[in-house]
Amino acid sequence: MDQHYQFSAPGRTEIGGNHTDHQHGCVLAAAINLETVADVTFNGTDKIFVQSEGYPSFYVDLTDLTVHEEESNTTAALVRGVVAAFVERGAKVKGFDMKVSSNVLPGSGLSSSAAFEVLVGTICNELFFDKQLSAVEIAQVGQYAENVYFGKPCGLMDQTASSVGSMVFIDFNETQQPKVEKIDFDFQKAGYDLCIIDSGADHADLTDEYAAITRELKALCAYFGKEYLRQIPEFDFMAALPELRKQVSDRAILRAMHVYRENDRVVSQAMALKAGAVDTFLRLAKESGHSSWMYMQNINPTGAVDTQPVAYALSLCDTLLRGRGAYRVHGGGFAGTVQAFVSHDMLETFKQTIEANLGEGSCHVLNVRPYGGIRIQ
Repeated sequence: MDQHYQFSAPGRTEIGGNHTDHQHGCVLAAAINLETVADVTFNGTDKIFVQSEGYPSFYVDLTDLTVHEEESNTTAALVRGVVAAFVERGAKVKGFDMKVSSNVLPGSGLSSSAAFEVLVGTICNELFFDKQLSAVEIAQVGQYAENVYFGKPCGLMDQTASSVGSMVFIDFNETQQPKVEKIDFDFQKAGYDLCIIDSGADHADLTDEYAAITRELKALCAYFGKEYLRQIPEFDFMAALPELRKQVSDRAILRAMHVYRENDRVVSQAMALKAGAVDTFLRLAKESGHSSWMYMQNINPTGAVDTQPVAYALSLCDTLLRGRGAYRVHGGGFAGTVQAFVSHDMLETFKQTIEANLGEGSCHVLNVRPYGGIRIQ
């Protein structure tokens, strides 16, 4: 059997459901035509050597797959975590060399980390586990690596969209068996281009901003004796507000309000796309963006005044689109990217003006990729 292989995993774009996944809510997401690719060759050792374009090489020793605190927030942690999850399931992982290239830019909000996790998971599943894991299970392995080894309390949306491919509606009410439904909708045919706009700020040093969201919501849920918002009926939440404000911050309450409304919005968005009602979808997408800014408050890092790159990018979209299409924060927020649905006839001017303000190459026009993590050869 040939000892050389090639694998690919796509980045993802969040179509709807901003910060709902970690509260076991619903999301709309899509794999995109930007990918992370790996050339894999067995090396006959007990080590995985990783060489990524533009980054220092490293290796992970297969004889020690415990959590290494010093690897927190590193790619090595993701490799170690994914491999550990497969070994725990009985996979016999052998050493290999992994040469990685990617056009899913780090910090872009297109989930380069999820693409990498799915890539390593697909390699392990194909080469060492006889394809026993489903696409959703590979996503769960990636989330485990990011939560436990990398140290970021992310939800499961990014990994699922990358692993499954296409555009999907995901209901995370049962996280061990999330409901995943592919949605056949072509924005191009509906007259719109999907644009992701780089605000010029990356996610470095923002882990605590993201962790604060789940931390605050967890404290709020604890008031009800629950772990996440999906377990708490919105009626009970609203009825408890006078007492709840004595126990948790107003920001936690506002963030919970966003999650409740956003969860309902995603269901309506999925229905609109299945019915071909693009105008309804766009109206809901704009509402999502406004809710993220007003309630979730994940546009500017805490205390940011002089520098507000995501807010600036959103304001440019608002000015240029003038009520047509839609725009919203994309992904975790605080830095990275915003998303815009731009009518074909406006795209050229929109793209030129965005890049005149934010830099050449800052406006990415994307397509939905119909497949997820795969072995190419």
